[in-house]
Amino acid sequence: MKRFTGAAVLMAVMMMVAVPAMAEQKKVRWKLAMTWGSTLTPLSDSGPILAKMVSDMTGGNFEIRAEGAEKHKAALGILDMVKGGQYEMGHTASYYWKGKDVTTTFFTTAPFDMTAPEQFGWYYHGGGLELMQQVYGKFDALSFPGGNTGVQMGGWFRKEITSLDDLKGLKMRIPGLAGEVFAKLGVNVTNIAPGELYTSLDRGTIDALEWVGPGMDIKMGFYKIAPYYYAGWHEPASELQFLVNKKAFEELPPEYQAILVTAMEAVRGRQVAANFDANAKAWQQMKAEYPDIKVMKFPEPVLQAMKKATDEVLEGYAAENAEFKEVYESRKAYFKVARPWTKISEQNYLSTSDAVIE
Repeated sequence: MKRFTGAAVLMAVMMMVAVPAMAEQKKVRWKLAMTWGSTLTPLSDSGPILAKMVSDMTGGNFEIRAEGAEKHKAALGILDMVKGGQYEMGHTASYYWKGKDVTTTFFTTAPFDMTAPEQFGWYYHGGGLELMQQVYGKFDALSFPGGNTGVQMGGWFRKEITSLDDLKGLKMRIPGLAGEVFAKLGVNVTNIAPGELYTSLDRGTIDALEWVGPGMDIKMGFYKIAPYYYAGWHEPASELQFLVNKKAFEELPPEYQAILVTAMEAVRGRQVAANFDANAKAWQQMKAEYPDIKVMKFPEPVLQAMKKATDEVLEGYAAENAEFKEVYESRKAYFKVARPWTKISEQNYLSTSDAVIE
């Protein structure tokens, strides 16, 4: 897997200028499966936006049809479908494949880990992209960053969490490594497809759930039935992913490969902005409609227990899985470089400006 850099971007721009000359190019028709339903914006926007970009840059010669979960009926089966070739592409999140390979979870996020800017630095300058291709090579797939939600909220709870005892026996939907952390603290953890979450919470099948943030949560209506909204700890930089069947990608003409990679990077950037905008606006609306929503922080003893459990989970996997350890050590090394700068830049700015901005 060759690394695409600024040269690929320049090449794609040149292709846009030369679209008329591509009239005789190879006709390609792909399908893209999304974990999300077609109406679950802004996540579900990525597939159609990507398809339009690629079509525009190839004069309609490279067409991608994006299908939501309501079409293919396999929200958590995207990796299998891309590997098997039923779909050439997918838009999903890497930590859904934890049951197949726990190392994949790092390419979404990890508890108490890097923020989105820090993680972007790791991907593009710290070896993260290369490690991701190494891991997904086992699945005959390529993986590319597909948009970041930023810090996700810690979830909607029906009751307040005042101590570790309140977590014991709690039934909660929370995926990835965070699910293992909560399980160590006595939570009954489950992973449920997005379309089933509201009903499960409403009927008491679960007592709490973690989803994304206000921009996504407002569409699901969780705030109407679970008033305690906890700040995040578990997903500080949740990166989505574009999955691509490796054989299908390698069969593309080189200029189509460059165009596709460039379009994925462009969509990733737009998704970051769309998620932030959606969260800010949705939070205003939610607070206006339901002023009794209680924004909470987990008590410090609970957070300390979460961090201890997180370290135990990660160190446990690293001790028995060489590839997991390789990615884990890479992220830890970059974290040590990135976090000091975050503290003296972003963190100091926020604490300083909050004192004078109303």
